[in-house]
Amino acid sequence: MSKFWSPFVKNLVPYVPGEQPKLAKLVKLNTNENPYGPSPKALAAMQAELNDNLRLYPDPNSDLLKNAVAKYFGVQSNQVFLGNGSDEVLAHIFHGLLQHDQPLLFPDISYSFYPVYCGLYGIKFDAVPLDEQFQINPADYAKPNGGIIFPNPNAPTGCLLALEAVEQILKANPNSVVVVDEAYIDFGGETAIALVDRYPNLLVTQTLSKSRSLAGLRVGFAVGHPDLIEALERIKNSFNSYPLDRMANAGAAAAFEDREYFDKTCRLVIDNREKVVAQLQEKGFEVLPSAANFIFARHPRHDAAGLAAKLREQGVIVRHFKQERIAQFLRISIGTPEQNQALIDGLGDL
Repeated sequence: MSKFWSPFVKNLVPYVPGEQPKLAKLVKLNTNENPYGPSPKALAAMQAELNDNLRLYPDPNSDLLKNAVAKYFGVQSNQVFLGNGSDEVLAHIFHGLLQHDQPLLFPDISYSFYPVYCGLYGIKFDAVPLDEQFQINPADYAKPNGGIIFPNPNAPTGCLLALEAVEQILKANPNSVVVVDEAYIDFGGETAIALVDRYPNLLVTQTLSKSRSLAGLRVGFAVGHPDLIEALERIKNSFNSYPLDRMANAGAAAAFEDREYFDKTCRLVIDNREKVVAQLQEKGFEVLPSAANFIFARHPRHDAAGLAAKLREQGVIVRHFKQERIAQFLRISIGTPEQNQALIDGLGDL
């Protein structure tokens, strides 16, 4: 323990990201990256920014990208907040909107960064159990709280909460900020951004890492009432005025303008997901209903850790969580047809 640390650091339990292996030949189905590359228009826009202007700071307000997001979702630019990946956006949300006397509510099976943020910012929380089918029950969130956050579709389960159920949570909590973390919404769900003008307590976050294949660019955003956005802008401008570089602003804006490529690649991922689900069910797996670019599956006769080890021996990496309720599940990202076949072949004859 370093004598130079600030006192609170010794008690932090950091987030552990999915493994990024150094071996090129591995089939990597563990971090929910999109198997199809970014929009060619996004790549061209970023290449055009590789010039002498890199000596200049980027636009601190990222107006080009804010306007592109606002246009895409039919909102005003002052309803949009941008950050260096949705993880940074979420960090500012926890810091600026979720530090209250009452505990923050989120599902017990959820994005494992949430309790990390609570530790970083000293936020009390109450992990609300999913039901027996690993679904969120809106009624469980009708109790005193200092805010609510949940992924939709949920991660790592992939299960979707219908928009009517999201609205039920909003109606029951008019005095709390409700954050809907939509990292995977484009693979089978309907965004809650359609509700932001009706509910001033709603904040929706999204990322360009998944459905727009730009995980390496680090761009995320939030959409909500201007009052919520102003709080985030105050935090951001007290932390880092330039979170998005010139390439990120240009490439992300172009990605939003290329709807045709976006629709095509999302459909490919969804189609491939349904094929993988059918193949795993044929092998006896139970697969939770997924609206994401991954699936959550368990086998009644085979230990999940053993299956993950077996797959790794075959050159296929999937994600295994040790949390008690889900220790027998594997989270499997959807890859190309060739990668998915490597998964099925790697499982062999169970």
